[in-house]
Amino acid sequence: MTLDLAEIARLFAERGGVAYAGEPVSQTEHALQCAWLAEQAGASDALVTAALLHDLGHLLIAEHRTLPRSPTELGIDDRHQFIALPLLRGAFDVEVREPIRLHVDAKRYLCATQPGYFSKLSPDSVRSLALQGGPMDDVAAQRFAAHPWSGDAVRLRLWDEEAKVQGLKTPPMAHFLETAARVMLR
Repeated sequence: MTLDLAEIARLFAERGGVAYAGEPVSQTEHALQCAWLAEQAGASDALVTAALLHDLGHLLIAEHRTLPRSPTELGIDDRHQFIALPLLRGAFDVEVREPIRLHVDAKRYLCATQPGYFSKLSPDSVRSLALQGGPMDDVAAQRFAAHPWSGDAVRLRLWDEEAKVQGLKTPPMAHFLETAARVMLR
């Protein structure tokens, strides 16, 4: 099965109102803010689309809607960065999928290589970092930096941390789905 834009829109409409775990925004608000930050930074349509869809895996995990607290507070690493990838493979090429797949590793990389980055993480991001393996060691950081999509993954990760502002106005979902349509596989 491949997700098309109508199915992606439906997922956000039906499940995106759920709180973005431990943050003052919903899943949809977080996705829109992240995509808007990417667009404002002049990112490619593919990277804007990756920013919009980077946490789609959270929406696909039905249990998230019934958990009493954030998954990280329950000691759960949901590995959300991998969940949506099989469903996006037929719709988007690697320039969309790889930043999504690597955005968690980008957090681990930034914590290892950028002084002060860890102090900018929200409490939920700190908990998830521990569950995801903590900051990378030097060898892993060098390997990550050499990956052809690491730069886009790092940019996505930086927008991800900023995209948690309660009440921030962004363009609507339809705007970013139009962007996604431009980079869909035909």
